[in-house]
Amino acid sequence: MDEVITASDASAAFRSATSEPSIVPSNIPLLSALLSLALAQFLKIFTSWYKDRRWDSRKMLGSGGMPSSHSATVMALAVSIGLQEGVEASSFAIALVLACVVMYDATGVRLHAGRQAELLNQIVCELPPEHPVSSIKPLRDSLGHTPIQVLAGAVLGCIVAYLMRSSS
Repeated sequence: MDEVITASDASAAFRSATSEPSIVPSNIPLLSALLSLALAQFLKIFTSWYKDRRWDSRKMLGSGGMPSSHSATVMALAVSIGLQEGVEASSFAIALVLACVVMYDATGVRLHAGRQAELLNQIVCELPPEHPVSSIKPLRDSLGHTPIQVLAGAVLGCIVAYLMRSSS
């Protein structure tokens, strides 16, 4: 029997045979997560300026602060997967559980570890100079996030995922 090939079939076959692979991946959930991460880290410069009234570009590379880039990343991933594959997909369930664990950890364990580091740094600073511990390097104390910082990151991730999905 003769097969009928439509113009759209021929066009699609030609494009796939002749098109170069793209440098930019077309994985919308991955791109949404990475864009949310970058945007949240970039926004930290401005939110720290608003809080401290000084510019600190090092905030772009650090953890802690407003908004939570961890929360933005995992929420963008989960929402993007939900929009792309549906909320009944197993991959959405995995991404949502991961997002919940990361956000819980950011406001729980990491926040309290940062507060303990703050207290330990204060104790070490009050030690006399001859004390053996007085010369140690201060511990990093901006590890976790307040619930508001996590919520802001999560909202940012949702917005980015929605905009990425609607623009594709």
